[in-house]
Amino acid sequence: MIGLARPEREARHPPTAIVTASYAPDLERCRLLCDTIDARVTGFTRHYILVEHSDVALFRQLEGPNRLVVDERDLLPGWLRSYRDPASRFRRRIWLSLRTMPLRGWHVQQLRRIAIALHAPEDAFVYCDSDVAFVRPFDCGRFWRDGELRLFRRENALAGRAGSEQSDWSRHAGRILGIGSPAVSPHDYIATLIAWRRDSTEAMCRRIEDVTGRHWVAGIASRRMFSECMIYGRHAAEVAGLEGHHLSADELCRVYWSGPQMSEADMRAFLDNLAPHQVALGMQSFIGTDVATIRRLVA
Repeated sequence: MIGLARPEREARHPPTAIVTASYAPDLERCRLLCDTIDARVTGFTRHYILVEHSDVALFRQLEGPNRLVVDERDLLPGWLRSYRDPASRFRRRIWLSLRTMPLRGWHVQQLRRIAIALHAPEDAFVYCDSDVAFVRPFDCGRFWRDGELRLFRRENALAGRAGSEQSDWSRHAGRILGIGSPAVSPHDYIATLIAWRRDSTEAMCRRIEDVTGRHWVAGIASRRMFSECMIYGRHAAEVAGLEGHHLSADELCRVYWSGPQMSEADMRAFLDNLAPHQVALGMQSFIGTDVATIRRLVA
């Protein structure tokens, strides 16, 4: 554990934390996420922000009574370390070890999201990217139903998509989980604002180690094409038979994944078209949308 006492079990649902993996260029987006969580989200114990060691001091300003910045060195094995990458003129970071492929930040953010469930005491974790903002009231208890946690799944979304990135991620998940057939699941488990069980994540990591004969981090990162959502989803559905889960295809966050930078009018229209069940807005940070504009729109 990361030095935290187990929270009191709530009468409504088991203890549930929010988790965000972030990095320095996303600080202001993460600040907006924190502000909207504080204003609109209930039913959670803590908000964990997971960052690289060199970003810890910068993100400490976001800490509060229910928010904790966690150093990746407290989560990941000591043999995986980050360095300034000379190939990028030292502007980017690269994570190196003798046990994994060379990894970028987006790879290691996925590993942090898995690792927090092995160190924190809550029963479930709601994963929310730092470029998300909550625009409607939301109770994290919505993920629970009669003791079962909501597992997002987009049914048959990969059918007929052989050769896609998602198919490669699904194939790698099946390989390290020891799933012989199908090699690629027809279902997609990737979304923003999803939840995982702690006990299921622990079982998933044990399974990877049993199948690969390696530390779970080394097993996952034996290839660079992986998705933590695919691995968790395939384990929960195909290895564990959905024990402790109920399925849902509702995407709680509407995300602008790619495309040109939006004007303020376009963003307002995007926000106005949220479905009734959607409670958050995601604007991918690499698109370059101004954070002050997003803040003004979601205020």
